[in-house]
Amino acid sequence: MLYALILAGGKGTRLYPLSRESNPKQFLKIINNKSFLRNTVDRIKPLVNKENIYVVTNEIYLNKVYEDLPDINKENIFVEPANKETATCIGLSAVKLLKKDKDAIMMVLPSDHYIENEKLFTDTLSQAVEIVERKRGLVTIGVKPTRPETGYGYIEIGERIIGGIPSYRVERFLEKPNLEVAKDLLMKGTYLWNSGMFIWRADIYLREMEKYLPKMYKSMMNIYSALDTEQEDEVVKEEYNLIDGISVDFGIMQKTRKAFVIRCEFAWDDIGNFMSLARFLKNFRGNNISGNIYMDQSQDCIVLGGEKLVIGFGVKDLIIVDAGDVLLVMDKNKDQEIKYLVSELKKDNEFKHYI
Repeated sequence: MLYALILAGGKGTRLYPLSRESNPKQFLKIINNKSFLRNTVDRIKPLVNKENIYVVTNEIYLNKVYEDLPDINKENIFVEPANKETATCIGLSAVKLLKKDKDAIMMVLPSDHYIENEKLFTDTLSQAVEIVERKRGLVTIGVKPTRPETGYGYIEIGERIIGGIPSYRVERFLEKPNLEVAKDLLMKGTYLWNSGMFIWRADIYLREMEKYLPKMYKSMMNIYSALDTEQEDEVVKEEYNLIDGISVDFGIMQKTRKAFVIRCEFAWDDIGNFMSLARFLKNFRGNNISGNIYMDQSQDCIVLGGEKLVIGFGVKDLIIVDAGDVLLVMDKNKDQEIKYLVSELKKDNEFKHYI
């Protein structure tokens, strides 16, 4: 049977101070009056029965998920005791779904994407399911690059396989490149952005984990054995303490020989930083703005206001974010360094409560 697994445990620090540890990106209502998480659930409903939509999140966000998704059964919310990266949370979800259904096919979807043309989106996922059933492989969705982006990983496409929407064997995965490498990849035309969406059978994913992450696999099997017993929560916490977290990209997808990619034709963005968010904001005198903003003799700025009037006068290439208790003013070229900034703030007890 087909299941959707929505990843909703991230902290979204690249949109700080809009995104906070207590209210991360997936719960923000930036593009429309619904959160990213709510939009993700609604987007997948034409393809997956509501009873088969699952969410995995950190225990600190459990109540926020309940509040945002009152129509999803509470039993469908998987809870991690700690954040141990995507290979781990997908593994936990895989063993739980496998316990329920030995033929479970998982569509793993981040909770913070922006997608247009939702019919084409569901058509693409349907084709991915066909590849999973035919090839018993690990399928990902790739996005045709439109610019030399340094914030995404890349996928090199290999031999084309059968499918109405262009689909390929994966030649290799690349880590996030520097600007010069990103320009070269864009020119070559054989690379796609790694969207972070995956489709596979739960048992095949765990089989690949056994090959490439054997210690994590052992922990997952211990959890599997404890499911539906009184010891389940205790065993999950014990195994999570032992697990060295790693992303699914680094841990499995860069190593497996079973990877396939579909080149999506729908418009996609993960709005992972302020530069990407700017594309969805109003243009005012050569600046991208949202809120109560006035700009004069200023250009190429990204300004997000709150209740107070924000005025930009004679400034250029700045990001300005008024989040009420925090006012961020930064060089646009530092956009990829927000995580570093947040980690530095955390080191000082005086600023911790602003995170």
